[in-house]
Amino acid sequence: MALLSIVLPAYNEEQNIANTAKVLSELMTENQIDYELVFISDGSKDQTYEEIKKVAAKNPHIRGAQFSRNFGKEAGIFAGLELATGDAVIVMDCDLQHPPQVIPQMWEMWKNGAEVVEGIKSSRGKESVGHKLSAGLFYKIMSKLIKMDMNASSDFKLLDRKVVDVLLGLPERNTFFRALSFWAGFKTETITYEVQERQFGESKWSLWSLMKYAIANATSFSTLPLQMVTVMGVISILFSLVLAVQTLVKFLMHTAQEGFTTVILLVLLIGGFIMLSLGVIGHYIARIYEEVKGRPKYIISDVTDNVQGEVVGAWKKR
Repeated sequence: MALLSIVLPAYNEEQNIANTAKVLSELMTENQIDYELVFISDGSKDQTYEEIKKVAAKNPHIRGAQFSRNFGKEAGIFAGLELATGDAVIVMDCDLQHPPQVIPQMWEMWKNGAEVVEGIKSSRGKESVGHKLSAGLFYKIMSKLIKMDMNASSDFKLLDRKVVDVLLGLPERNTFFRALSFWAGFKTETITYEVQERQFGESKWSLWSLMKYAIANATSFSTLPLQMVTVMGVISILFSLVLAVQTLVKFLMHTAQEGFTTVILLVLLIGGFIMLSLGVIGHYIARIYEEVKGRPKYIISDVTDNVQGEVVGAWKKR
């Protein structure tokens, strides 16, 4: 019988663990799906991991792990993919804003031949105006940078085992799960869903964290910002030529005025372009530096008792 793994990254979600485990377990049992739930506590500072251990002790279908510190959502996703043993793997939010009700449909689509099932938001639910605007800005920036419609993808998706193996085999340390699953290809189907309200706690994403997430993922997946440096250089040269022609014409017509206004504006413009370009190049050099060091994506400090020893041995090397 085929096994479905559900990966659930969690950061400070102690209030949601028990409810999420209960809802998903009942849903899988009701639909006669053989399953495992894989919780990853991303260095949570509350009692998230203790709650994971409690539900794992009661249900052999539940496993989990704790990071030594906060490594980020991407690391949590890939750690879950490492630990998952299912023939298909679903990644979803621990707070159940990704609706569990569509999981049986995703499972059926996989059994009918789909190798990737993308969850697409039909609505963002009852989010605040500020959060909707920041999320919309994030998606627009990412869509432009990686040349992929971010509104047609989400972290809520099902992956066939062969797709999981491809993603885990990639050597890069700075990953962008949503775009990598799109980049990998394979036979893809889509399913729409409405974002659900959180029953407990608050969203951990702010405008600032979304912007940092966008920059980190864009530079790990796209070279477009580097190409923009060339564009800015061309613009700077063209602007300089226009000013040079204007200055020369005024000089020949004996209408040139004394002063440094034009020079100052030109210096400020070119200086701004240069500093911005250096910042973009410096960020890419920093990413290269991080990759060259070869440090692991995450460090595991503990796993639940029902995680097999041989799996843990291979997993902790990542």
